[in-house]
Amino acid sequence: MQLKNDLILRAAKGEITERTPVWLMRQAGRILPEYRKIRAKLSGFKELVETPELAAEVTLQPVDLLDVDAAIIFSDILVVPEAMGLTYQMLEKKGPYFPKTLKTIQDLDQLHIIEGDELTYVYDAIKIVKAELNSRVPLIGFAGAPWTIFSYMVEGGGSKTFSEARKFLIQQPQLAHQVLELITKSTLNYLKRQVAAGADLVQIFDSWAGILSPSQYREFSLPYIEQIVRSLETVPVTVFAKGAYFAMKDMNNLSCQTIGLDWNMDIQKAKRLLADKTLQGNLDPAILYGDKNQIEKATDQMMKQFIGHPHIANLGHGVYPDTHPDQVKIFIEAVKKFNS
Repeated sequence: MQLKNDLILRAAKGEITERTPVWLMRQAGRILPEYRKIRAKLSGFKELVETPELAAEVTLQPVDLLDVDAAIIFSDILVVPEAMGLTYQMLEKKGPYFPKTLKTIQDLDQLHIIEGDELTYVYDAIKIVKAELNSRVPLIGFAGAPWTIFSYMVEGGGSKTFSEARKFLIQQPQLAHQVLELITKSTLNYLKRQVAAGADLVQIFDSWAGILSPSQYREFSLPYIEQIVRSLETVPVTVFAKGAYFAMKDMNNLSCQTIGLDWNMDIQKAKRLLADKTLQGNLDPAILYGDKNQIEKATDQMMKQFIGHPHIANLGHGVYPDTHPDQVKIFIEAVKKFNS
């Protein structure tokens, strides 16, 4: 069935569209009271992720309430290491925590490549969302980039420095490549299953790209991202690498069409270095704390810089959880008004 609104798909294929499509990273989540109402009834975050009917419901909320041009499946990048054999917990107000971490080659014995039904709950949620959307807008699937997943598996949780993960790269580089290869194969299988279930396009989040040096990023991240995007030929792929401004020129060689920009990345520089790519982003999420005039002015300034280049409007990172939904709506409406 043909999509009623295929703006994002066309932009993600490199087209200049009649109106710039818009969605937000983390749009399905804590900014919405409707999400918080569902979440309050559950034992924890993971119960929501692992219950297809509920994950589907919160995936659909921003489409209905914010009028965005795409849904993104409600899940978490850390379902991949868990499916591989490394369980995580989501601690309230603290974030992810891995009771066991990767330290030596013996720890690889507990890991396996995701091959089949380890993440059926995600695929089931995708199928429910597709049915409920009834071709209104596309559905985005996603996964974490191998380096970002690796960093959590070694560090054991979030970190300002990820010093343990970076130490691993220096002290055990061959083992690091072994682990990254396992994650890459698992991630590719996972994304292919998302596409088979109905995802119209996918995004790879390299959330911790910016903590690596340029040479480390070229060795321990980009080749593994390329392995994935090169093998996903049936749907458009977006790579969002936060803080990787130093790698823009390298990213122009990736086998994907769309590159996400964080809010610190210079748009004009990105247009030069990523001349053949669709660009996604990149309003500072903090702008949404402003008033209507501030949000509209900043959005217009951003949009003007992308004129003439294939563009998907978004924030330069996920929307902050204490952002009021009305401020988000102002941003979305400002994007749509800019093109009218």
